[in-house]
Amino acid sequence: MADFTREANLNRAFVKLADTLTDDFDVVDLLQNLVEQCSEILDTQAAGLMLLDGLGELQLVASTSEETTVIEVMQLNAGAGPCVECFTTGKPVTVGDIERSGDRWPAFRLEAMRQGFKSVHATPMRLRGQVLGALNMFSIHVGELVAADIAVAQALADVATIGLLQERGSREKTLVAAQLRRALNSRILIEQAKGVVSESAELTMDEAFAALRKYARDHNLTLTTAATAVIDRSIDLGSRVGAKGEAASRV
Repeated sequence: MADFTREANLNRAFVKLADTLTDDFDVVDLLQNLVEQCSEILDTQAAGLMLLDGLGELQLVASTSEETTVIEVMQLNAGAGPCVECFTTGKPVTVGDIERSGDRWPAFRLEAMRQGFKSVHATPMRLRGQVLGALNMFSIHVGELVAADIAVAQALADVATIGLLQERGSREKTLVAAQLRRALNSRILIEQAKGVVSESAELTMDEAFAALRKYARDHNLTLTTAATAVIDRSIDLGSRVGAKGEAASRV
C-alpha cells in the first residue's frame, strides 16, 4: 500500500510540474512546486533550490521553510556547503550525518544543526552538461537517501530543468537569463508580501507564506500575482487570514 501511495504521489508530482509548463508559465510557481513535491514524496522535512543568475552568481529562488532559507543563504554567503559543491561539480552530494561531516563545511554544519537538520542531499539542476542550479533536501533524521529516492529527486529536477530550457537554439541563453531574472525579481516580491501578511496578521513568516500560497491556489493566481496584489494593497490578506496560526491550518 505504501509503494502504491508513493507511486500515485510521484505520478501527481510529474503531472503537476507538466501542467505548470504553459507558454507563459511562472518560473517561481514551477520551482516552488518542485521543492514542495520533492520534500513530500521523499519524506524530507525541507527543501530549497538555488539557481544561477544572469551575473553568474547562485541565488536562492525557492524554499519550503524559513529554516531552509537561513541555511541556503548562509552557504551562498560563505561560498561553501554541499549545495554549493553540488552546483560546482554538477554531481549529487549526500551527507548522511551532518554532525559527523567534520571540517569540510564548518559554517554549514553548525547552522544546519542549529536549525535541527541532521542530513542533506543535493541534486544538480542540469541538462546536456549545462548546470543551472541545485535542488537541496534536508532531513531531521540521520541517514542517506536510498538510490531509488536519489533517482526520483533527479528525475523531478530534470523535468523542471527541461521547463527552464524548453525553447532551445539561438535564443536559449537569452531565454534562460530572462526567466531566471524574472524568478529572482518574483522572489523579492514574495518575500515582501510575506512580511506584509506576517505583520498585519501576526503570523510567522512560514504561516504568512502558507496563507499567500493558499490564496494564490484558491483564486487560480501565480504566486507573483498574489504577492503583487498584497504589496499594492489590492487585497488585504492579513484581515482574511485572521488569528495567528489559522493560515497553516487552512492549507
